[in-house]
Amino acid sequence: MNTASIHQYAAISPQKSVDIPIRHMDFQFDAKDVDTTFFRNTELGTAYFEALSIFLTFGEDLVIDTARYHRQFLKDPVLKQRITALIGQEAIHSKMHNEFNDTLAEHRFPVAFYRFLADNVFEYGFKKFPNRLQLSLMAGIEHFTAVLSEYMMKHEDIFFETKDEKQRALWMWHMLEESEHKDIAYDVYQTLSGNYPLRISGFALAAFTIMFLVPLGGSLIPVIRKPSNLFSFRYWKDVKNSLALLAGPKDGVYGSTINHILDYLRQDFHPNDHDTTAYLDYYKEKLLNPKTGLLTPYLTKEFVPPIR
Repeated sequence: MNTASIHQYAAISPQKSVDIPIRHMDFQFDAKDVDTTFFRNTELGTAYFEALSIFLTFGEDLVIDTARYHRQFLKDPVLKQRITALIGQEAIHSKMHNEFNDTLAEHRFPVAFYRFLADNVFEYGFKKFPNRLQLSLMAGIEHFTAVLSEYMMKHEDIFFETKDEKQRALWMWHMLEESEHKDIAYDVYQTLSGNYPLRISGFALAAFTIMFLVPLGGSLIPVIRKPSNLFSFRYWKDVKNSLALLAGPKDGVYGSTINHILDYLRQDFHPNDHDTTAYLDYYKEKLLNPKTGLLTPYLTKEFVPPIR
């Protein structure tokens, strides 16, 4: 998004809590249209996001289960409504990414194998943690998705380097909603626990998963799909470019956001310290305008949970 665009949507006051709608989507993915170099025309860089797409379905299911369990302990009806909205948004995310992942399998992505691995990591690892640690992990995961979403919001051009309209819509929709609900898991954690060492434990687990396990899985995808890549000069050039795009200090996905990531370690941190109000206003107009919105063709239903 350019500077002129952001200024016309700039908010006067800091980011505030607003009603969060649950949007039902129907992308009808088709394998023949999938761009396997979606992320800035790179094979390895794109593979990271495809591995992330597989992980997200399990991460979101963990968030949903954890949020549902802890909702019963909340006294504030507004926070209870907001966590219901979080559950609804994450449920649709999981469903849509599962459908997208099915199309990746038709391009020789190791989706079934990675689902098997992720299922075991979550079922025999994360889901065996005490409830308080799962709550902390939920907040940690949501911090990383908020960082990634803000990065994407600031680099709109990422989405328009491909002709794959549905994959573009999937990630832009996900980006928008992760930013919409970025403070909810944290607020629930602070309300029900607030223990700082435990919060950092959840952050460490989320960091290990998203910044080590997912990249490890992504790094294997191009070789699994095409073993000859190991001996290809073109592929190793792609590796160099991809690493710069993911980890470069200037514009890399995680290299340029490391300060935002580590900001979570502040004892007085709050997700809304990083105000994305103006970006949300801009993208809601761009994506959800009834006549011109990029998501409008795929949006089937939208509602806000009632306050009870």
